[in-house]
Amino acid sequence: MQYEAVIGLEIHAQLLTESKMFCGCPTKFGAEPNTQTCPVCVGLPGVLPVINKRAIEYVVKTGLALNCEITQYSRFARKNYFYPDLPKGYQISQYELPLCRGGYLEIALNGRRKKIRLTRIHLEEDAGKNIHEGGDYSLVDLNRAGVPLMEIVTEPDIRSAQEAAEFMRRLRMILRYLGVCDGNMEQGSLRCDANVSVRPAGQEGFGVKTEIKNMNSFKFIEKALEYEINRQIRLLSKGEKIVQETRLWDAKRGITESMRSKEEAHDYRYFPEPDLMPVEIDEGWLNEIRAQIVELPDARMERFIKEYNLPEDDARLLTEERAMADWFEEAVRLGGHPKTVANWMMGELLRLLNKDGIQIEDSKVKPAQLVGLLSLIDRDVISGKIAKTVFEEMYQTGREAEVIVKEKGLLQITDTEEIERIVEDILNNNPKEVERFRAGEQKLLGFFVGQVMKATKGKANPRIVNELLRKKLSA
Repeated sequence: MQYEAVIGLEIHAQLLTESKMFCGCPTKFGAEPNTQTCPVCVGLPGVLPVINKRAIEYVVKTGLALNCEITQYSRFARKNYFYPDLPKGYQISQYELPLCRGGYLEIALNGRRKKIRLTRIHLEEDAGKNIHEGGDYSLVDLNRAGVPLMEIVTEPDIRSAQEAAEFMRRLRMILRYLGVCDGNMEQGSLRCDANVSVRPAGQEGFGVKTEIKNMNSFKFIEKALEYEINRQIRLLSKGEKIVQETRLWDAKRGITESMRSKEEAHDYRYFPEPDLMPVEIDEGWLNEIRAQIVELPDARMERFIKEYNLPEDDARLLTEERAMADWFEEAVRLGGHPKTVANWMMGELLRLLNKDGIQIEDSKVKPAQLVGLLSLIDRDVISGKIAKTVFEEMYQTGREAEVIVKEKGLLQITDTEEIERIVEDILNNNPKEVERFRAGEQKLLGFFVGQVMKATKGKANPRIVNELLRKKLSA
């Protein structure tokens, strides 16, 4: 029997606000445990929360970018449950009146486009973090408690692990473009839970689902879902039943394992948060937020193809990150040829950035410096080969290309007479190769070019070298 997967995602994204959801404590990651807390976020008696307006704007901005209906009258609710990292014994969240309803995100996979519908986007506060040091106790760090957390819930429209991973990639890209979340999955600022079930292909009803918690990389999302889908199919094929439960992904063993049973939904006893007024978003405020939305990745990619005549693959790579696309457009604005700038960015620059594990906004090479380097090539001051050496120096030091070229004596040799003497020496020293070239082995031209460049330490003008070699070899 053929089975198909049915997957829905619940994504939690920490918002890039400077203060927490209901108090003024900072949200910076990596601080000493329990140093970013106050009576409000640790839930001391008698304290009153105050809504972070910026967090509301970030969620609405996300909803608009994801084609949602914005709820212009919404409110917060208390979600009651007890856990060591939830100091109040309840979480302030949203229930029947979320900020955003519906919407969709379109993904592209294997040449096919598909809309994944959204159920809702709502705003809540994050919990703290349990730290398990071993032994029979755990520690609690409440720095994260109260950080604004946006929850994005999809409809069960996803049919494969690959679709789920691609959805997360596209969503992360949009959140980073909007500047509402840094998307750092390793640090926990973007987390994903998945509800997954399988059913016979063509069946309309859903099977029994399991929930996989806290997957924190695209790779783990794909691997965990693939494993869980195959596990459920194996059980059903043997006539066994699926148990509704919460499972965790064990990356070391490559399996999901049971965390707790979940026979029926928890009774969270939601009720309206009595300490907070409802949130009303009028048309004026909504229009202000709408005006803040930047050109998003798909639209920017299409524009790059049309405006700069870039191949689709180039445009897609350059627009994956807003900072990357901004860097490219700044270089073009300063005079760089679009395709040449794209080639250097996708080749030398990305190679070095990936090697060092840093983002383009942290690069010492700025757009103006790359344009300066390209100008030296265009004016035959240096060769393309030397330019790569110069670029590495620029990347390490942040210095201008012209300064490096002069300091290291890397100026290109353009004196035709000087190059001609070197060409004649190379031909005289390689008579057998000259004879073979003239007998029809045209590929030996590359050998001669290489020998000349070696003799000049890469400084000879390649155009002049090629012209002289062809002239003398055909004589």
